[in-house]
Amino acid sequence: MDLNELMKKYADHIGGQYTQYDPDHSIIIIPVSGGRFQTVLGTIKKNELYNRKLIVLHSKVCSSSLPIDYKMLLEQTAFFNYCRFVIDQNYLQIEAVAAVDNLSDDTIKEMLQEVANLADQYEMKLTGSDIH
Repeated sequence: MDLNELMKKYADHIGGQYTQYDPDHSIIIIPVSGGRFQTVLGTIKKNELYNRKLIVLHSKVCSSSLPIDYKMLLEQTAFFNYCRFVIDQNYLQIEAVAAVDNLSDDTIKEMLQEVANLADQYEMKLTGSDIH
């Protein structure tokens, strides 16, 4: 599976923008509601514990130094299809992870869209503005 090629084609299809960092890292800027855009980073990495490749898609929501109701966020995660909240490099982020084996292109597109939509929604909910 070529994640970069898939993300490039999806960006072209939805009117987004695509940038490749290297064979295992790329960025797609996805249009979301309200005329806004959300940046989603895609990475292929190896899970050492299970010895398999994973696709990781994530997008920043806001600084984790803000007063955040983490219990509410955990409760909201129960309604997501692919995503979860994580804190990485002092940022609250939305992340979707799946094993590359047997993962369809359509599922990856759904994951990309869910990451972008949820990151945008919770960014607006938690900060009241469009930061990322």
